[in-house]
Amino acid sequence: MKTQVQLMRPATDDALERVRAALDSEDGASDLATLAAVAGLSPTHLQRAFRRRYGVSPAEYARARRFGQLREALRDGAPVTDAVYEAGFGSGSRVYEESDRRLGMTPASYRAGGAGASIRYTTTGTPLGRLLVATTAKGICSVTLGDDDTALETRLADEFPLAGRERVDEGRDEWLDAVIARVTRDLGWDDGDTPAMPPVDVAATAFQWRVWDALTRIPRGETLSYGELAAKLGVPKAARAIGRACGSNKLALLVPCHRIIREDGSLGGWRWGLEIKQQLLATERAMSAAQG
Repeated sequence: MKTQVQLMRPATDDALERVRAALDSEDGASDLATLAAVAGLSPTHLQRAFRRRYGVSPAEYARARRFGQLREALRDGAPVTDAVYEAGFGSGSRVYEESDRRLGMTPASYRAGGAGASIRYTTTGTPLGRLLVATTAKGICSVTLGDDDTALETRLADEFPLAGRERVDEGRDEWLDAVIARVTRDLGWDDGDTPAMPPVDVAATAFQWRVWDALTRIPRGETLSYGELAAKLGVPKAARAIGRACGSNKLALLVPCHRIIREDGSLGGWRWGLEIKQQLLATERAMSAAQG
């Protein structure tokens, strides 16, 4: 039986790769029945196998790809209507229904570099360097680390060049204060009470949300490799996709992608700097040891 299972796996892997290639092609079908025919599997088997390997269903994969195409077209300055239909959406209304979650704003506002969006932010010093926290009217949109405020503000401006950006320092802001309080308490820099966290306003795919949620469940001071996290999510061949999800994380410290390391045990890189990653993990391990 073991030999039979081992022989079946490569065939299933090939079938899933054919389906993924069909979804990635410009004019590829995305309905389950057609994809099942491409794979030579039953629709039910394809649905389960595809989700196990890639972490999302074929429909979710196709939808995320279309929104990726839409995002690129809007950044390139394409008219909103053209970008919507060229990305494969049959209805503009469907795009607007999901755009807040996937783009963080309407397509027109995203295309315009965040025009119409209002972002409030502040910076503060930490033992890891400067910390910037930014929110929209809907929730947290950015938490970043850097050497100085200028670099942090430039990064925020690059992401949303035409958004209204208001620095709030004196008295700060209830949501900004809540994020800073959570970060400083979780890392042992403050022992005060932690207010309730505001909602999150970050565009992401279904798979990215799964990865980010899994990262928050890694105990403080511990690490997992990309492959180990992929296995925990039930998608053992998605290590590279997990790496991309970590690289797209805009919420430093709140989504602890610093707890992901390479397969050989080395720390690898980190969006906000390897030295900070080393210091952060050392801080967490010291706290865990003190509490244990």
